[in-house]
Amino acid sequence: MARTCPGYPCAMDANSGTGVFGDWDGSVAAARTLQMELARRVSLRDDFPEPRVLAGFDVGFEEEGAVTRAAVVLLDAATLQPIESHIARVETSMPYVPGLLSFRELPALMAALAMLTRTPDLVFVDGQGIAHPRRLGIAAHFGVATGLPALGVAKKVLTGRHDEPGPALGDRAPLMHRDEQIGWALRSKPRCNPLIVSPGHRISMDTAAEWVLRTLRGYRLPEPTRLADRIASRRGELPPGSAGPLDNGSLF
Repeated sequence: MARTCPGYPCAMDANSGTGVFGDWDGSVAAARTLQMELARRVSLRDDFPEPRVLAGFDVGFEEEGAVTRAAVVLLDAATLQPIESHIARVETSMPYVPGLLSFRELPALMAALAMLTRTPDLVFVDGQGIAHPRRLGIAAHFGVATGLPALGVAKKVLTGRHDEPGPALGDRAPLMHRDEQIGWALRSKPRCNPLIVSPGHRISMDTAAEWVLRTLRGYRLPEPTRLADRIASRRGELPPGSAGPLDNGSLF
């Protein structure tokens, strides 16, 4: 699942065997340079038709970090009912480095995406979009790598500052970094800490927030990432309406 490169093993697409990081040599310095190059490819314009199918992704780790686990749930965009769900497990290709989490998580996300029987029209990723020091969090990296419209839904700030949004559901405040808006602090549930919502690719700042609001069902998290988190955290299978049982696929 991985080939050895200077510094760290280079992550590979578990299905095709091709690298998902181009000519990255595995070093931290080159990864940061690649982040800045990829960030320039991010589009913050709405570039997708009305979605019919949504996907939610969440990533975790097993075996003291040796295995990266990505959960994906596909949902009907109109009803938010689950259509299918999968878990992909791949060998972790590099250690944790602050600001480079996407290089650690992306191979498992790509493997989980490949398990879907339908291509999602819009992807929700548990993590940052452009709300990142170099504007390439995991949702942005995933969007650029796949070409899919994507947004990030994070539980806390990685970089930047924001005023406290109002107390009502839907209240929001801009997340600012270096005089640039990089996301929203969005109140998704009264009396709960705001979510950090940011566009990842092919979606605008406002539309990213609107889609999070459209997919709330009384919980702090929108349904795509809430259900993916539920599967990834092993808190239970999908609620009634899923098209089938959870696929605990292993890609070793």
